[in-house]
Amino acid sequence: MATIFYSLAGEGRGHATRVRTIVELLRSEHRFVIFAPGDAFDMLAPLYADSDVRVIRIPGLHFEYAANRSVSPWRTALGALAYVAKLPELIARLERAINRERPDLVLTDFEPSLPRAAVRRGVPFVSLDHQHFLVTSDLSYLPKTLQWRAAGLGKIVELYYQGQAATVVSSFCFPGLRPAIGRTVEVGPLLRPQVLDARAEHGAHLVVYLRKFGSERLIDALAATGREVRAYGLGAQPSRGKIHFFAIDERRFIEDLATSYALVTTAGNQLLGEALYLQKPVLALPEPNNAEQLLHGHLLANELTGEWLEFDRVSASALRRFLARVDFYRSHIVCERMNGNPAALAALRRHLPPQTQPLQRELHASIR
Repeated sequence: MATIFYSLAGEGRGHATRVRTIVELLRSEHRFVIFAPGDAFDMLAPLYADSDVRVIRIPGLHFEYAANRSVSPWRTALGALAYVAKLPELIARLERAINRERPDLVLTDFEPSLPRAAVRRGVPFVSLDHQHFLVTSDLSYLPKTLQWRAAGLGKIVELYYQGQAATVVSSFCFPGLRPAIGRTVEVGPLLRPQVLDARAEHGAHLVVYLRKFGSERLIDALAATGREVRAYGLGAQPSRGKIHFFAIDERRFIEDLATSYALVTTAGNQLLGEALYLQKPVLALPEPNNAEQLLHGHLLANELTGEWLEFDRVSASALRRFLARVDFYRSHIVCERMNGNPAALAALRRHLPPQTQPLQRELHASIR
């Protein structure tokens, strides 16, 4: 049994969902210690309370939002500078943890401190995230302005850490690797058991997921479609006609998504991948000033599995145009490509001590 240290970014739920998937697939074979900031700690700590998986809170980077609820680049940058100032202290703390527990492998989902500590202590680490698509993917088919933005974001990604034994990129789309990119594996989204077990049906209702904020313009446009809407992310509140608002509940959300007609959501990679696995075309609404989500919108449209709109361009007519094309988008979804679990496991096993009796149950669970 190996000891694995695993760190992750704390913004949103996508990083935590990927980490949870890997932990659940391997925890019967290996011991995990998770280092999680922000939203990720809040999601994972209750799930693993009183279990053999330890979850430890650490500081992390996160987006800051302006008064209009769009991402504020300047406030985010100032927060990043404050984090960087305290980074040496955090790395030293993690080095002490490595010295005490001597992990066999370090995994990271876009978190910069633990990989640095691992390098200093001579422990190999593997990067398993989505953000490295900005470094490894061939995006030459995108408009030039987007290529430039992706290149700029890629430079930021490279600053997070270097020296990994391998890079595993989990994504809802497959643009292909840039020339001369080595030690990189492209896999589909990492799917939690609840998604793998869900039975996809094509119902009439829409599911909406909005992280951090919504808009009255969007609510009015959804109401004008005449469809039932099940909205998550804005908290439980009284219904408005056919629009029903629910608190985040994993079981209910996945059931509603699996039986929906389509998904309207901000453009996070993890949820896009889960929706496509469940054969749900997506109308993506990238968060204002979130360049990564803007890229996701273009990549989604390029795959012909959905489309995207700016938040201030949402209208009833735009929603109706999307809904009229749902069957077309669904016909382009290749569900089998949306399960990255087997490929991700195979990539990780190359860096773990061999097991004398591989667990067939876990492999079966990854391909259901």
